Amino acid sequence: MVRLTKIYTKVGDRGQTMLGDGTMVPKSSARVQAYGDVDEANASIGAAICALPAHGADPDADEVRALLTRIQNEMFDLGADLCVPIDEAERSGKSGPRLRIVPGQIKSLEEAIDRFNASLAPLNSFVLPGGTVAAAALHAARTVVRRAERGVAGLMEVEGDRTNPDALIYLNRLSDLLFVLSRVMNRSGGGDVLWKPGATRSE
Repeated sequence: MVRLTKIYTKVGDRGQTMLGDGTMVPKSSARVQAYGDVDEANASIGAAICALPAHGADPDADEVRALLTRIQNEMFDLGADLCVPIDEAERSGKSGPRLRIVPGQIKSLEEAIDRFNASLAPLNSFVLPGGTVAAAALHAARTVVRRAERGVAGLMEVEGDRTNPDALIYLNRLSDLLFVLSRVMNRSGGGDVLWKPGATRSE
């Protein structure tokens, strides 16, 4: 159980921060950037939850809310995963189990994508990020998750052997899920705003 007794510690006043394994690193490091991006993505999901219709007003929204609330907890798992680099003791099985994103969590996202997507109207163009307030908020969250995915990809370029590859896959699937959920909140795709290539160009 995590217990927070003091909010400020002054540890980071000189641009350093402590990873979950006790290592001090610059706040500008790729690892800190990656889990910071995940934190921002989680906050954007929280904002999207707040943009959903009120409890009981829309069964789809209630299902989406429950799913996103679960995902917010998993995003904390993901941040904790990235905060602790994989070391030799973990790779060899000599250390205790770490909190890592696991394939089952990715599979759960894929199942949610398939379940929600099955009822959506077919697409014949790209979707603009708009429509209802809830859909627009989910699109905004999707773009922040994509940025977090790029941050983790950058971390893996420099510390691939110390980073859980499932973290990257999880974010990839999550951004896809948020796209699908944005369409769910646009009347199952009926309210999607579609891209019309070159529609405003003068002849």
